[in-house]
Amino acid sequence: MSDKSTESEIRSLLAGWAGAVEAKGPARIASVYAADVVAFDAILALRFEGREAYGAHWQACLSHCPGEMAFKIHDLKIEASGDIAFCHGLVRCGGAGPDGQMQSAWMRMTIGLRREAGAWRIVHEHHSAPFDVESFKALFDLEPEGEPEALVA
Repeated sequence: MSDKSTESEIRSLLAGWAGAVEAKGPARIASVYAADVVAFDAILALRFEGREAYGAHWQACLSHCPGEMAFKIHDLKIEASGDIAFCHGLVRCGGAGPDGQMQSAWMRMTIGLRREAGAWRIVHEHHSAPFDVESFKALFDLEPEGEPEALVA
């Protein structure tokens, strides 16, 4: 399989994942993860192990945003060799609360993938926010240059 084909498959998977988050589809979200995924999310716990545990975390996150969800990937870079791939980029993540106000911020994102039975699955995920060392506060107002790109053409 060519590098372009592999990158296209991964971009398609991540576009579906982002769409599932914005559509608040927990089963669709969980479907992109390997059974043994390890995730370092930006909130609530240091680590989530396994698709079931991380899926429950996603469900809890979605429940905090009864309104519209935001999940836009920006500046995605993919490196793949054989059945292993590594991606990094930025993701604008957030949602509208009960008051209808959208709260979102750009986060750093790193993803590791493994091809299993011909399909790519996320086996490692890490989201984090930069923070100011002096105030110890997250820097949620930072903005990348340019607009989020379409993951698939």
